[in-house]
Amino acid sequence: MKGFLRAMLAVLWKDLAAEMRSRELLSAMLVFALLVIFIFNFALDLEPATRASITSGVLWVTFIFAGTLGLNRSLAIEKDRGCLDGLLLAPVDRAAIYFGKTAANMIFMLVVAAIVLPVYSIFYNVNLVARPGLLLVILLGAEGYTAIGTLLATMAVQTRTRDMLLPILLFPVVIPVLVAAVKASAGFLQALPFEEIQPWLNLLVTYDVVFTAIAFMVFDSIVEE
Repeated sequence: MKGFLRAMLAVLWKDLAAEMRSRELLSAMLVFALLVIFIFNFALDLEPATRASITSGVLWVTFIFAGTLGLNRSLAIEKDRGCLDGLLLAPVDRAAIYFGKTAANMIFMLVVAAIVLPVYSIFYNVNLVARPGLLLVILLGAEGYTAIGTLLATMAVQTRTRDMLLPILLFPVVIPVLVAAVKASAGFLQALPFEEIQPWLNLLVTYDVVFTAIAFMVFDSIVEE
């Protein structure tokens, strides 16, 4: 177990250190996310009350698209530089590689969310920062999204049409996460009773556990193919 954690943290640190040097991945995700918010702000010329009602949908569309861009680039960089083959040749449990890559992708997505939330609050005049419930939903949604996204990105990166293939594979699978995250976020933003939000939180937690377990079990077979 100690060796597994050490290998996983080594993969995570490698990705974070590479990103701190190049800032290639986060820059692309941030620019894309901020452009989406900027375009929605001017395209949807709505009343303040209507803007508040669409906040959860706009937020999650932004996170999902920016996250897909990050997943594509994360694995494409590994493949193009030959790092993926080097990782697979390393004498470590391949599940540690999967969890290290997933943790790195999740951190990148959360960093984007941490910057997008205050910017969105300014543009749309909706306070999204001091809302623990919304932050919990973002954490659960990012975990489920990156858990299955990292697995499918590993499959797609082996093909020449990886940029198109990943969204086609990923979006149908993450519909439960997207729906549950939008509903739960809207519930917290509208201050609904917790009993009405709890089923969506349960769905998010169940999705996270099930798809993380599936990815853990099949990752070794996928990279072998």
